Amino acid sequence: MSFEKLDALCRRLNALEHATAILGVDEATVMPVGGGDARADSMSVLAGMYHRQVTAPEVGDWIAAAEAEDLSADQHKAVAEFRRMWTGMTCLPPEFVERQTKTRMRCEQLWRDLRAKNDWAGFAPALESVLELTREEAAMRAEAFGLDPYDALMEQYDPGNRSADIAPVFAELKTFLVDFVPKALAVQEERLARRPKRPLSGSYPIERQRELGLAMMAAVGFDLTHGSLSVSHHPFCGGVPTDVRITTRYRTSEFLSSLMGTLHETGHALYEQGLPRDWAHWPLGKARGMSMHESQSLFVEKQIGRNPAFWRWALPVVERHLEEDWSIEDILPHVHHVERGLIRVDADEVTYPLHIILRFELEQDLIAGKLEVSDLPEAWDAKMTEYLGLSTIDDPANGPMQDVHWPSGAIGYFPSYTLGAMIAAQQWAAIIRKIPDAEAQMEKGHFDALNDWRREHVWTQASRFSTPELIERATGEPLNAEHFRKHLEERYG
Repeated sequence: MSFEKLDALCRRLNALEHATAILGVDEATVMPVGGGDARADSMSVLAGMYHRQVTAPEVGDWIAAAEAEDLSADQHKAVAEFRRMWTGMTCLPPEFVERQTKTRMRCEQLWRDLRAKNDWAGFAPALESVLELTREEAAMRAEAFGLDPYDALMEQYDPGNRSADIAPVFAELKTFLVDFVPKALAVQEERLARRPKRPLSGSYPIERQRELGLAMMAAVGFDLTHGSLSVSHHPFCGGVPTDVRITTRYRTSEFLSSLMGTLHETGHALYEQGLPRDWAHWPLGKARGMSMHESQSLFVEKQIGRNPAFWRWALPVVERHLEEDWSIEDILPHVHHVERGLIRVDADEVTYPLHIILRFELEQDLIAGKLEVSDLPEAWDAKMTEYLGLSTIDDPANGPMQDVHWPSGAIGYFPSYTLGAMIAAQQWAAIIRKIPDAEAQMEKGHFDALNDWRREHVWTQASRFSTPELIERATGEPLNAEHFRKHLEERYG
């Protein structure tokens, strides 16, 4: 049967994905700087091997034959999802994939060095090379899928989502947030006037923070026998479902950024660990896009990790690891702190979406050719000034150089973050309808019911449905930004 031939191919492809994923984690965490060139060569060869196996002439015939075979419902879905993946790869020549992989890796390696030096002039040519190849990729994908070039890129990260649907939602959210941020800041100021914020001690050894992170990971459901925690320049979740690699970064002067980063990446990891093992080697068994992935990470970080009910349980755990003595009234002003800032990964819940909307707007213009890399510092500064009242004109390291996404070629990814925040709030609303005492359970350190709901409605569904379909099936309604607005108003307004 042709389905069996595709199954065998998927197992080979999954092995390559495994090797590439672990090499990628190693490259970002422990690889010495001098290993960059050879690692880029090796990973580009692996990418080419993967691509050639998927795009071999006989594979198209296997797909067509399998579609006509007597298969189960899941098998039919598996073949359909494989065809979508196959279409997205056959439109790209293998030599292009190898060249693009190497260009992206070298740009990312350069970014790690030059961002620290605030050297935009040295970095810009490498980013221009990445953008040129991404525009080529977008054109090839657009022709294959019959989509707008930017939508064709976004289809890799969020199947079914379209910029024409997202843009008006983001525009409405932007209008709300530009008005809401000053209100949230005013409410915060009033609260602090009544009870001044108690400063943190400012002395948190990295090893104690790491042990705290591991304790929190385990508490919210992470399987430490199938994953690990390490350090990287930029926090991420990598590896494979049976070996999930979480990374974070530490500051000895404070602990919340590392803890929240660890919780965020744990949300990603729980999704990976909860995917159906029987389909792990098929595209059907992979996570359903990055909006859904970000909804899981933001659910753990925001809906759980910044919920006062969570802190009524977590505060004694934090105190044991960090040898502090705080009350819930001491810690919540830090957990819920709102501040206009330059850095996306350090932004609070209220200002974070404005960072994403800025990037969403800029990268659409980059792909459309309305904006060039040389224009980015000024364009970034204009939007940052308009949305958050801050300037980056002489600070590209904290402007267009701050994220790893564009150097690595992940254009079309950024919308996933704010879409994920909206989905997380919508999932929380659905969970509260089903489990009214969810917060009471959280206060006791019980997270099983929250995980069981997401396992049933999200994790085990993997890629059986498009992103919009999965949202509606899980929550009972299409994406509804009102849940996110209500969440912000209740917590910060």
